[in-house]
Amino acid sequence: MISHCKSVYPNEACGLLAGVRNIAEKIYTMTNIEQSNVSYMMDPDEQFRVLKEMRKNGEKMVAIYHSHPHSPPYPSSRDISLAFYSDAIYLIVGFTDKDRPEVRAFEILDGKVREVRIESPVDASAQNGLK
Repeated sequence: MISHCKSVYPNEACGLLAGVRNIAEKIYTMTNIEQSNVSYMMDPDEQFRVLKEMRKNGEKMVAIYHSHPHSPPYPSSRDISLAFYSDAIYLIVGFTDKDRPEVRAFEILDGKVREVRIESPVDASAQNGLK
């Protein structure tokens, strides 16, 4: 996820994390069709295809991620207004220090933001299977 965010810097990156029982096991990097350093919009066709693939694989979307290339990892007012998936965790990778990205996780429900703890990183053996 961080590698993907770095690869499109200085623009915002975006993607989905899939898994079972609320444990992220697979990353789907998505195209930011806005190609902007202050906002993102996933390609709707790509998003539909990925959600269909998740369903086929018995996975569910557990998190949505994007980056903030020039600001702290906290949801912007736009992020909050576009948070349509109440069951997903929203991960934001902040690059206020490009060499030390910071990842924070949030629940966003009815316009209210609550930070949640990230339980554990994906272990090294599982990373080999990620896209």
